[in-house]
Amino acid sequence: MVVKKSILNKLYVVTVLMTLFFGVILFRIFKLQYVEGSKYRELSKINTVKNDTIFANRGNVYASDGNLLATSMSKFTVRMDVMTVKSSVFEKNISALSEALSGLLGKSPSYYKKKLREAKKRKNRYLLIARNVGYNDYAKMKTFPVFNLGVFKGGFIAEQQTVRVHPIGKIAERTIGYDDYRGGAGIEGAFASYMQGENGWRLKQKIAKGQWKPINDVNEKEPIDGHDVITTIDVNIQDITHHALLKQMEKFKADHGCAVVMEVETGKIKAISNLGRTKKGKYYEKRNYAVWESHEPGSTFKLASLMAALEDKVADTSTVVDCEKGKIFINNRKVEDSRAGGHGKISLGRVFEVSSNVGIVKVIRKHYDDKPEKFIEKIKSFGLDRQTGVKIKGEGKPFIIEPKHKIWSPISLEWMAWGYGVSLTPLQTLAFYNAVANNGKLVKPYFVRELRVGNKVDKKYGTVVLKEKIASQSTIDKVRKVMENTVIRGTAKRINSPNFSMAGKTGTAKKWIPRHKNSNGKMVSGYYSSAKYVASFAGFFPAKEPKYSCIVVIHEPRKELGYYGADVAAPVFKEIAHKIYTTTPVDNQFVTDTISYPALNKSYHNYYAKMRKYKTIMPKVTGMSGMDAIALLENMGLVVKFSGMGKVVEQSIDNGMKITKGATVYLRLS
Repeated sequence: MVVKKSILNKLYVVTVLMTLFFGVILFRIFKLQYVEGSKYRELSKINTVKNDTIFANRGNVYASDGNLLATSMSKFTVRMDVMTVKSSVFEKNISALSEALSGLLGKSPSYYKKKLREAKKRKNRYLLIARNVGYNDYAKMKTFPVFNLGVFKGGFIAEQQTVRVHPIGKIAERTIGYDDYRGGAGIEGAFASYMQGENGWRLKQKIAKGQWKPINDVNEKEPIDGHDVITTIDVNIQDITHHALLKQMEKFKADHGCAVVMEVETGKIKAISNLGRTKKGKYYEKRNYAVWESHEPGSTFKLASLMAALEDKVADTSTVVDCEKGKIFINNRKVEDSRAGGHGKISLGRVFEVSSNVGIVKVIRKHYDDKPEKFIEKIKSFGLDRQTGVKIKGEGKPFIIEPKHKIWSPISLEWMAWGYGVSLTPLQTLAFYNAVANNGKLVKPYFVRELRVGNKVDKKYGTVVLKEKIASQSTIDKVRKVMENTVIRGTAKRINSPNFSMAGKTGTAKKWIPRHKNSNGKMVSGYYSSAKYVASFAGFFPAKEPKYSCIVVIHEPRKELGYYGADVAAPVFKEIAHKIYTTTPVDNQFVTDTISYPALNKSYHNYYAKMRKYKTIMPKVTGMSGMDAIALLENMGLVVKFSGMGKVVEQSIDNGMKITKGATVYLRLS
């Protein structure tokens, strides 16, 4: 009885404990299901279900003619887990694998054999084999010995990523730009939000072996592709510009430079090349110098000085300027011409053509020394104090010195006259020259024509007129004439061609070296270098009905090889103009099998007729404009001295008389 009672007591205890145990289980189930259920369901989702991003296709960048400039492509980084490969398989196939890698990637078989053995020794499970492998090469590598065994037996690891590529290579690379870990630059950086698109997503569930499969048959959110950007770049003109600049940069071993071609009427940038030199002497698109780099332009700024004097009617192209012997001093600072002995007394038009520093400085000093603000306001009226406003980031700011500035000095006005003490980017200078070619209309340069989604135009960009007229038509006509003469008989006469016409201005400027520490650690004050120069040429073509404007700026050519704008930059301009003439159909170029320019021929018919007739006989120049008479007589070998402005009313040697080369003739102008 006692034993039975003991057994029953034990049974009761066990029953109570079991009841409590099951009660706790039921409580926990209730709590998990109803109290903490949402929490654990969420944790389960995190570990077994995920939103897989479906990346949108980034928009492409196209040239104006449809050529692809930038697009997205799949690239692979190939690695190897050497520890998953059996030692017997590794030893049997290492030579064959090394041979295959050598054939595809270029380095010797012994290099890869050593690399693989060292990785095996170090138990490397993530050995880098190659980066940026294209799909075709990736597919080949999958078939190589060992790699063909797959991930778990052959250790083949391939990581896919999307990269931006430029189908035309490095040409215009900096202007096409990028938008990545380096930041945003060029067209890609400026239009990043348009090109990026909107990513989609799809629910996936984790299954065996760490793999994921879609839960549904459709995407939860479809990706929206980015916009395509259609630029104004012409691939043919871009190729011409790039190689013309590169050839000259290599010839003169220059530090860096740029060249830009712009459509006169519209402001479309048809080509832009920016080249910088590496330590090994190679050139690549280092920075967008044309848009970013603001520098002292030198003699290309003389166009603005000449136009200011003409607009204010304080001088004319026929005004006589005494350039003396090519050297003057202003406040103990020397202004000197490049020609030894100077140019003597010549017309203001001729001052521009031969780029006389003394001549332009004397004219500006004479008429603006007591009122420099008037000259500066005129310069500003040409738009030279404002950025162009191009979409590309990082445009340099122009600087026009004024009396209110702390650095203004008694020589600031005079130095500004020939392009020192002011600062402009090549693109800002080009916009000004383009306005002269465009009969005074200042248009905004632009790189992008339109944005598209598929074949649908989403947004268009067109010509933006910044100012209808920067100067009177009279001034525009006169400066265009002297710019044409600069190529025919001035500083740029070596690039003159009988087959096509050009107009422009050479520039040569000493570089300012800022305050710095020298190699000995001593602080050196800023100074203008006599060893480092900036050579430039800006102009347009054809001369009569301009289609394109162009600027070439080359920094720090080797001085012993040449540094003048006429020698370094102008030939690039000529090559660009010549090749565009011969490869690009342009209605107003008048290019035929026998090249002829009716407008040009008509303008100079009388000039050349007299030249042929009067080789040793003095022609009648009374009644002719002073500029034309001077040009005619100087090309006959005579030394011309004159006074006044306007038309010739008196000549010291009567027409019909025999003359000898080097004789002096005096002209009096009305």
